[in-house]
Formats: sequence, structure tokens, C-alpha cells
Amino acid sequence: MNKTSLTLNQLQLNSSGRVRAITAISPLRHRLLDLGLINDTIVKALHRGPAGDPTAYQIRGAVIALRAEDAACIIIDPVN
Repeated sequence: MNKTSLTLNQLQLNSSGRVRAITAISPLRHRLLDLGLINDTIVKALHRGPAGDPTAYQIRGAVIALRAEDAACIIIDPVN
């Protein structure tokens, strides 16, 4: 992870990031890959649940909700 990289759960609302790596192990890794979270995919944080978890993300035109502990396994680089 470089200085500007962060995990997906750290992404601010209405901000976007580009997927760099997935650190999860199977079966979560397979689920995330099936959702389209592969290298260079742009992800945007849209909404957080009332208690702060889960967070809705826009991924390849679909809206997906991920728990913070699952999103912490996705390393991203912020994009402007």
C-alpha cells in the first residue's frame, strides 16, 4: 500500500477510488471478485446506514452494500 492508498471503508461519502488489491481470503475474496471488484475498478461511496454500517457503493453501474469489515479488505487509490 502506498502513501495515498486506503481501504474502501475509509473512503469518504461521495468520493471515488480505484481498486488496487483485495486482501480478503476465500470465500469473501470470491464474493468481492464476483461483484466486480477487480483491479482498476472505480468505486464510489454513496450512503452509510443509520448506525454507520453498511455502506452503499456504486460499482460498475450497480449499487452494492458492504459491511465495514468486508470493505476493509479492499485497498483503493483515491481518484479526483
